[in-house]
Amino acid sequence: MKKRLSVILSVVLASLLLLPAFSYGGNEQRGGSSGGSELLINPWARSSGWGDANVASVLGLEGMYQNIAGIAFTRKTELIFNNTQWLVGSGININNFGFAQKAGESGVLALSVMSMNFGDIPITTADLPEGGIGTFSPSYTNISLAFAREFSNSIYGGIAVKLISEGMANVSSSGFAIDAGIQYVTGLGRDKAGNRKRDNLRFGIAMKNVGSTMKFKGDGMAFTGIVPNGTSMTVEHRSQEFELPSLIKIGLSYSINLDATVDATTEEVISHHQLIIAANFTANSFVKDQYHIGLEYGFRNLFFLRGGYIYEKGITTVSDRTTVLTGPTAGMSVQIPMNKENKSVIAIDYSFRATQPFHGIHTFGARVTL
Repeated sequence: MKKRLSVILSVVLASLLLLPAFSYGGNEQRGGSSGGSELLINPWARSSGWGDANVASVLGLEGMYQNIAGIAFTRKTELIFNNTQWLVGSGININNFGFAQKAGESGVLALSVMSMNFGDIPITTADLPEGGIGTFSPSYTNISLAFAREFSNSIYGGIAVKLISEGMANVSSSGFAIDAGIQYVTGLGRDKAGNRKRDNLRFGIAMKNVGSTMKFKGDGMAFTGIVPNGTSMTVEHRSQEFELPSLIKIGLSYSINLDATVDATTEEVISHHQLIIAANFTANSFVKDQYHIGLEYGFRNLFFLRGGYIYEKGITTVSDRTTVLTGPTAGMSVQIPMNKENKSVIAIDYSFRATQPFHGIHTFGARVTL
């Protein structure tokens, strides 16, 4: 017990000591100087529904975005497909697919692919500003391969490698990044025999988008010029390299079983009404730092409601706001069990994020857990 308390206090103390340093991480003067901004988009329906606040409590495949350590909680196999109507009215769609598979007794392998579709954009020139000579379609794709494992009953960790590809017409860029994360389960509420009955309090730390610089190249960076002797030559511009939007997240969560019973055979808690409160802080390298808070209510592991809020400096004032997101988020899930133990489920997920301008962000997801 004393050892466990010392570990908890150490984690809390480290969080408090690191928080002041993180609070100055966001450099507003560097805003707009990074690339790969699609890495900051959460394409998963459940976690985006409560304000990206569940860094400490995300379980399963959705940990691919929030905290890689979360995929270590995958029971056996999980499949998720999400479609996001990004900034409704802009014509941008995001498709996201993920697959996680248990590997051995304590390891999990996962793969996710995120693709952004911007639609067909008319080609225009100085002579033909109205177009009429064809279209082009930008293509942004992120592919992530991750591994996570349970190191003990309390510590879970994971790491992921991401391949980033951006292209439009005859210009493209590519790079890679690494994500890493840890979740610490305090074991609050375990009985004297050590049976896990209520792992209510959790801590999580995640590092994201740490990787190579990127630069655009291709025929689109070249043009035909005439040198003084009248000879026509191809001249190529050199593209400036840009960094990726690296960040650090640190958070905690606390779950409350409002009406729960303990299964006599498995000694697992069966919660009829569960409320999870989560919060985390995001230290961004190129944009303002963010504070996330969220709630999730679950009824008999069948129906879930979520809500959250993402705050950053100036977000409440139109004149000071530097993001299209205004803060509020909401979501819900419906799960249908495929067996008596409720271990395998088919689920539908949905989330909404408020924006101004445009008409918000809608994410729909289908999930199978075996």
